[in-house]
Amino acid sequence: MKLVRNPAARPLPADERARRTAAPAFGTVLTEHMVSARHDTTHGWHDARLEPYAPLSLDPATVGLHYGQVVFEGLKAFRTEDGSLAVFRPEDHARRLRESARRLMVPELPEELFLESVDALVAQDQAWLPDDPDMSLYLRPVVFASEATLALRPAHEYRYLLLACVTEGYFGRAQRPVRVWVTEEFSRAAPGGTGAAKCAGNYAAGLLAQETARAHGCDQVVWLDAAEHRWVEEMGGMNLFFVFGTGDDARLVTPPLGGTILPGVTRDSILRLAPELGLPVAEAPVSLEEWRKGCEAGEITEVFACGTAARVSPVNEVCTAETSWTVGEGTMGAVTARLSRELFAIQRGAVPDRRGWLRAVPGTVPAPAGAV
Repeated sequence: MKLVRNPAARPLPADERARRTAAPAFGTVLTEHMVSARHDTTHGWHDARLEPYAPLSLDPATVGLHYGQVVFEGLKAFRTEDGSLAVFRPEDHARRLRESARRLMVPELPEELFLESVDALVAQDQAWLPDDPDMSLYLRPVVFASEATLALRPAHEYRYLLLACVTEGYFGRAQRPVRVWVTEEFSRAAPGGTGAAKCAGNYAAGLLAQETARAHGCDQVVWLDAAEHRWVEEMGGMNLFFVFGTGDDARLVTPPLGGTILPGVTRDSILRLAPELGLPVAEAPVSLEEWRKGCEAGEITEVFACGTAARVSPVNEVCTAETSWTVGEGTMGAVTARLSRELFAIQRGAVPDRRGWLRAVPGTVPAPAGAV
C-alpha cells in the first residue's frame, strides 16, 4: 500500500511556528499535518495518506465512542547531533501497538505502514522542531473503531491516525523531582484485564485517582496491585525503578510485568542500558511497606519514573492517606542522573547507536540557526 502525500498548500510561516512553540506544554502544540488510513473487512488497511491536520467527521454511533475500541502509542523523534531527525525505537512501539490491538480485537497495523507514516509525518513537519535539545516531536498513533453501529461486537471499520506535537518533558523543561500519591482506594488493572495494553479506557479510569493525587498536592498517582493493595505496580502512565544502595553498590529493581503493568519501551531501554553501565538490575516485587522502610533505613536511595513523555523523572516524596516520606536527599540522585544522561545521549545521537535504537528519518535536515 502506497502512502499518498497531500501536504498543505500554504505552510504556516516560521514566525507563527515560533510563537506556538515558545512554551509548548505537553500535548498542546500540534503540528500542521497528520497521517490517516482506513480498515474494513473487504479491503484491509487502505487509503493511507498524509494530509493537513483537520477535525474529523464522525457518526454519533461510532463504535469507538461507545465501546472503547481505541488503542494508541506514544513515541518521540529527536533532532540529532548532525541536525537531522531520528525516531527512538519505532519498531518496538509498532509491536506494542499490535499487541494492544490484539487485546481489544482491533485490526493490527502492519509495521511497514506504521514506519512509513512516522517517516512521512516527521519529514513533512520537521521545521516545527526547534534546534533545542530539550524539545522533541512527540508522535501519537491511534487506532479506533469507526463503524457506525450500536451492536455490541468488534467493529467492521477502523481508522488509523498519526499526530505530532512539539514538547519539552512531561513535567516541563527541567526534570524536577515529583511528589507522588499512593492510592489505596482505586486500582488501575487486574490480572486478565487490559493493564498491559495501551488503550484509552485505562487512562480514563485513572483520571479520578490522578485528580485525587493533585488534591493532595502531588504530581502523580502511584498504583498498587488490585488484589492486596500492597505491591507497587506503576506511576500514572509511567514505570517505576527503585535504586538500592549507592556508588559501586547501587542496584536497580523494577516491578515485574505480569500482565497488569504496561511494558514501557523506556523501561526496557533502562533494563538493557543499566547493566552496560555496571548497574545490576532485577525485575522483582516491591511492597509499599518495603518502599517506606527502605527509604527510612537509607537502603532505597533513589526512585525514578520513566516513560516516553516523562523521560527519566526522579521521585522525591511519597504520600499516602496515613503518612509521607522522603526519598534519599529529596533531589535527583546520581544513578537517576546518570541513566537520564546516558539515555538522552543515545536518543540525540550524541553517542554511537550500537543497539539499533534510532531510526533515521529520510529527508530531514538541520534546522536553520535560531529558526523553527
